[in-house]
Amino acid sequence: MTSRLRPVPRLARVERDALLAEAQRVLDRNWTGHSTVASRTLYPHQWSWDAAFIAIGRAWSEQARAQRELESLLAGQWANGMVPHIVFDPSVPVGEYFPGPDFWAAHGASEAGPGTGPATSGILQPPMHARAALEVHRRAEAAGEGAVAASLAFLGRVYPKLVAWHRYLAGRRGVGGHHLAAIVHPWESGMDNSPIWDQDLDELRIPPGAVPAYRRHDLVHADPADRPTDAAYDRFVYLAISYRDAGYDDATLLARSPFLVEDPLFNAIWCWSAHALAEIAELLGHDGAPHRTMARRIHEGMLTYLWEPGARRFLAWDVRGRRHVSKNTVSSLMPLLDPELPAEQVDAIVAELGSTHFHAAGPASFLVPSYDLASPDFDRRRYWRGPVWINIDWLIWRGLGQHGDPPVRAEIATSMTQLVRRSGFREYFDPFTGDGYGSHDFSWTAALLIDLLHRLGLTGDRPAW
Repeated sequence: MTSRLRPVPRLARVERDALLAEAQRVLDRNWTGHSTVASRTLYPHQWSWDAAFIAIGRAWSEQARAQRELESLLAGQWANGMVPHIVFDPSVPVGEYFPGPDFWAAHGASEAGPGTGPATSGILQPPMHARAALEVHRRAEAAGEGAVAASLAFLGRVYPKLVAWHRYLAGRRGVGGHHLAAIVHPWESGMDNSPIWDQDLDELRIPPGAVPAYRRHDLVHADPADRPTDAAYDRFVYLAISYRDAGYDDATLLARSPFLVEDPLFNAIWCWSAHALAEIAELLGHDGAPHRTMARRIHEGMLTYLWEPGARRFLAWDVRGRRHVSKNTVSSLMPLLDPELPAEQVDAIVAELGSTHFHAAGPASFLVPSYDLASPDFDRRRYWRGPVWINIDWLIWRGLGQHGDPPVRAEIATSMTQLVRRSGFREYFDPFTGDGYGSHDFSWTAALLIDLLHRLGLTGDRPAW
């Protein structure tokens, strides 16, 4: 692997400061007064794991807005503890985004509670929120005594909501008996059209008339070549309708859900957040042991059921089909977020990052593509089927920092900065040319670059300048 590593260019301090200033301007433009939209065009509402990433970036200079970001999202939490993947902004006209609140009909679901909160979707996204809350507090600790007191009060407000969220995942989504959470829709993974889901989606049979006519707003604001296909989108809509029409009843998932998968990315983030929730508990004078126990169970579940020794990688588990999904995507790399991941698995992931699957030869390519470069269905520009995403790079970069800081980590940090320098704060990027695709002024790209550049400056680990 060492021979594939490239020299890491340095970024001038003045250029670093200019990137930080422009990233802050992106967040300011996308602030609504109570939360941050992912972008002003494609995504005019608040998304769940976006909010967590945005809060982490904001916390370096805007504690109040970082805290508000998470509390605004948690205001949409359901009575059963589920944190929905979208909290809808009532000021956005009906019909400006599909699927909207009328489609999800969440207020009519018994699981959602009395329906007095904001309108939401009916599914979830990766549970980054406890980790984000802890990161926000850590920035407050560096800001002085007054900021710490306010931050502890913030943690006290969100802690019971985060506990309920994790309890929901363990109790309602732990249907496979593996101490892992199952997702019921590709959108819940955050990686909508990843090749991981292809077989399940291809096998899905949609009854005639089951999917109503709808208009895809993503195709209005982005090149169709960059987005999921219409055939995939029909299946997304059908799965959402199936879960909605079942009353969002998780008790019937094993019997009725046509899609049920334990995903490495989702569960690795949950494990990382469970460790964070233990730290939050102890900061508030509570017992962190139950959360550490939960983290340990997720850890054991990933090693026992998602690690495939023959392939030497983590693979998603199809609960209904009782099979591993043999697709080599960035999801397989995410267990790096587990701080207790054994050396055998860490070494295998690091080797994979340096291999031809994820590391193209030559100085002009960028890390980390979302899908195996050598796969015949790799697509360099179609959403989660090849492009580089800044949030994925950031997660891998943070995960590697927990496991010895191998040299490829510096390359990932450099790719993040070089992609933004070349193409701006785009939603995702071509791994060969660095061209930007999807939305412009994408909030988590800005927020996570802020976090990256500040962390590099604080730690002395300075590969990007």
